[in-house]
Amino acid sequence: MRTLRTLAVLPLLLFLAGCDMVVMSPSGDIAAQQRDLIVISTLLMLLIIVPVIALTFLFAWRYRASNKEATYDPDWHHSTQLEVVIWAAPLVIIIALGAITWTSTHLLDPYRPLARIDESRPLPEGVKPLEVRAVALDWKWLFIYPDLGVATVNELAAPVDTPINFRITSSTVMNSFFVPALAGQIYAMAGMETKLHAVINKPGVYDGFSANYSGAGFSDMRFKFHGVDQAGFDAWVAKAKESGQTLDRAGYLELEKPSVREPVKLYANVENDLFDAILNMCVDTQKMCMKDMMRIDAQGGMGKAGLGNVFALQYDKPRSRSGHTAPQKRFIAAVCTPEAPRDGQTVERVTPRPDGRRASAAGLPVSQTAMAPGAAVLPE
Repeated sequence: MRTLRTLAVLPLLLFLAGCDMVVMSPSGDIAAQQRDLIVISTLLMLLIIVPVIALTFLFAWRYRASNKEATYDPDWHHSTQLEVVIWAAPLVIIIALGAITWTSTHLLDPYRPLARIDESRPLPEGVKPLEVRAVALDWKWLFIYPDLGVATVNELAAPVDTPINFRITSSTVMNSFFVPALAGQIYAMAGMETKLHAVINKPGVYDGFSANYSGAGFSDMRFKFHGVDQAGFDAWVAKAKESGQTLDRAGYLELEKPSVREPVKLYANVENDLFDAILNMCVDTQKMCMKDMMRIDAQGGMGKAGLGNVFALQYDKPRSRSGHTAPQKRFIAAVCTPEAPRDGQTVERVTPRPDGRRASAAGLPVSQTAMAPGAAVLPE
């Protein structure tokens, strides 16, 4: 009797865990569609699992040793009817799951712009999405609103029923941007950009965090997402404008340094093209942007001119781990290349070396008039 009472109490322990069912009760349309996909897939699979479990108990009971009335047929080996049921039912379910998966993979593609606000409201024509740039830092989140000129650390806000276009990247290691009430998780990787289109349909304050382990401060890499009405969002933006703080390149390099439990910060102004510099890993003006490096590679590389044009990183130096020191990281210090045409004009970009000299690229033209004051062309 005591054992039975203990078994009866065990299910109640689930309520003590304080499980948050936000994934199954989200507040955003994308998350709601993902929830529906989980439910439908589970029910389809249960169509096989439940009968199999029930038949297992039925067979064990009917053909028990003490049941002398059960049919005994040791030579039985085949039944066409059973074969049809055993193979047809799973096949139908697999076809259904495949169709649902294929359709939802395209409809819920995070790169796909939204076509509706929710299940009953299509997206009106001419609605301008809210643009947000999300950057995963060690161990905090930076959010930049390029159209509004503001930025925040560890706090995100958006108007209810307004499409949100996220562009996501990381400053160092891979992280994962995840607001369960809004949409599924999207990875953030250094030097790469991922996208997410989503909408929040209910006002509230929701939890956001990194869902990919990224080191010592990972467990505190959390933020609050505020879903508010338009008036509340305008007040939130005004509060950021009143902070008087400006996030420029120098400020970002300080913010980028690892820190744990960083308090919420608001910035009234953000330097132009800061996210582009973060994405191309060239916030430090002494570094070459990845897009420029890729253009050089596409044009044949730097040849011998690049051999002496490499410098060691002055920050983010590899730290000793378990007595082993990682090799020193290096970067290309300077180059002169014809920049890709922009706005109908072709200009030549000069990135000076820290020592004031300048490298020439093998096979690429070098314009003496475009050289920085005091810079010299390195000998090949």
